[in-house]
Order: sequence, then C-alpha cells, then structure tokens
Amino acid sequence: MCDPSSLKQQFLKKWILGLQICGSGKQNMSILERKKAIQLSADIALASTRDGRTCWSRALIANASKHDDNKVLVQHLLAPESERLKKASTGLVMDNKRVRCKKILKRSCCIKRVRKSEPQVVLAKSIAKRMVNRKAQVLKSLVPGGEFMDDISLIEETLDYIESLRAQVDVMRTLANVTELVNGK
Repeated sequence: MCDPSSLKQQFLKKWILGLQICGSGKQNMSILERKKAIQLSADIALASTRDGRTCWSRALIANASKHDDNKVLVQHLLAPESERLKKASTGLVMDNKRVRCKKILKRSCCIKRVRKSEPQVVLAKSIAKRMVNRKAQVLKSLVPGGEFMDDISLIEETLDYIESLRAQVDVMRTLANVTELVNGK
C-alpha cells in the first residue's frame, strides 16, 4: 500500500497531463467525447501511479493500449516506464491463458456430486462454497484483470484498487470544489 497523499499528488499530476493531451487534440469536443477523455485520462493516470506493480493497473493499461486513439495518451503518461509496463501488460495476456488452462483442468478434476445420504453439514458447506464462488466471480468482474486472478491475489488487488479509487475520487471531488469556488466568485 502507498501513502494516500503521495498517491493523490501523483494521480493529480498525471491526470492533468492526460487532460491537456486529450484537450489539445480537438477544440470542439462533444460532451460524450469529453466524458470519455476524462475517464480515459483518469484511468491511465491512476494505473500509472502504481508503476505496473499491480495486476489491475497493468490490465487498465493493456485495455487502453488496445485502441489506436488512446496510444498517444498512454505513451505520454507512461513515458519513463512505458517500455517496462508495455512488456508487463503483454505478459499479462500470456499469463491469463495459462491461468485459464489451470482453471479448466482444476474444474474438470474436482467435480464432486452431493449425495442425498450426506449429512446436512456437508450440504451447508457446499451451499456456502457456491455462494462464496459466486461473490468471487462478481468481484473478479469488477476489478480490472480480476478474471485471471486466484482468490488470494484477488483480495489483495481489490484492496489496492479500492485505495486507489478512493484517492482518485478525493482528488476529483477537491478539484470540483475548487472549480466551483473559482467560478462562483
């Protein structure tokens, strides 16, 4: 985990740079284009503050790098660490395929059937296990790159992602409040 204030400062610097890059390309942007530019620059800025040390940050960078329109923004925000992060995010794709194969193999070997003669405790455990697995699947869909993580990594990455999102929201909220004060006077 990182110091929240330094995380906020790094995010703000990179986000402002990203907004400047997005805004310099077009003068007359529609509201939808502005929204996408703000979201994209915020995502890449947030991911770049983690320097590719987390799976979710590498997944965000990999997803943003897929589109040709976003490559310039990604390259500018990740300038010093861009080569290392690009290699890490492409390696993520290969690791994802390996994890999928392991999961398929694990599922095919571990299929258990619940018999009617088993005690209620075993049935309760299997129901609880199914509920935990469903919740884990939902969590995997929420965290970028989460669908390729094991359960322990998923929890660690989720905690780090939540901390980063909180810092992002705090910075955006502060910026909105400052803008209101400046425009209101």
